[in-house]
Amino acid sequence: MKILLIFFTFSLISGAVRCVSVTGYSGGSLLVDSQKTWFSANTKSFNKLPEWRSILNDMKHDKWINNGKFTLFKNNEGNLMIYIRGLNEHDAGGYWIGVLYKWGIDMTLNVEEDLCCKESKRVMVNVGETATFSCEYSQNHINDPKIIFKEGKDSIETIYSTSKKTERFSVSDDRHKNLFNVRITAVTPDDGGVYLCGVWINRHSYSYFIINTVHLYISKLNLTKYEGDDVSIQCKHHDEHQKCFCKAHEPSMCVKDGVSLETIRDDRFSFSDEASTGVFTVNITDLREEDSGIYWCGSHIITKVNLTVKQDFSLINIISLCSTLLLIGGFAVTECLLR
Repeated sequence: MKILLIFFTFSLISGAVRCVSVTGYSGGSLLVDSQKTWFSANTKSFNKLPEWRSILNDMKHDKWINNGKFTLFKNNEGNLMIYIRGLNEHDAGGYWIGVLYKWGIDMTLNVEEDLCCKESKRVMVNVGETATFSCEYSQNHINDPKIIFKEGKDSIETIYSTSKKTERFSVSDDRHKNLFNVRITAVTPDDGGVYLCGVWINRHSYSYFIINTVHLYISKLNLTKYEGDDVSIQCKHHDEHQKCFCKAHEPSMCVKDGVSLETIRDDRFSFSDEASTGVFTVNITDLREEDSGIYWCGSHIITKVNLTVKQDFSLINIISLCSTLLLIGGFAVTECLLR
């Protein structure tokens, strides 16, 4: 009786209710365009049915609300978008998404199994090179339009679609293999980040996107220093709580959200943050040979840093020369004394 009362109340305060049905694949993600206005000043509600379990309930927000794998955000057209990451069988079922006093949607989510969407990909490339990656899709969507998004701090921007092309990005569809290949030429550090690629399903009154995730890492810095030197490493970030700085052979070896500087028990490491510019700086003083290695820093844009710390052979040579001269001088004094 309580659930029926809640549903009736939401129906009254949200106006007409629209029913939508979407299908995603286990391991993949889903992006739904409600084609309904965001309304920044009104409460957004995202609930799991039939128990009406609250997933998101935010009074006011300009454009992005997130809770774990679930996100509501405003796209460039001002519509409310629904983003669900890492789908699994437990996500299947009914959902209620609404804007208080404005509108509501009763959404049915079907989650199916398909080899296309089992896991995200990680691609690494050097600055100036060409990045390539593939995006698989189900045989069921061979004729559907292909699309690429890029995830930012609080936005998801369209990079490629049938109506939008981006310079340096090209796409070729291989229907025999149920995948399309993406090529990015002359990559820059800003090209790094999280890409969402997949297919567009248009249902006229609403649309949705079945997507896979690709993490593109840009190798930018090759630093060579000498023992005793200092070094400063600048890293880009979008989120105050998701900065990453760690030393590892692969980014996947870093712990969740990276190794924060607060956990590095070494006074030679210090940290400064310029939040307004989206950059934080790692300073390492009195470098040692054991500091050499591969570091990863950033957040959505991850930079690979190759740091090499060498011994200063010029200093060693000077010390060796002085030692030799002292030895020669010592022998000369000894010879004089013996005479």
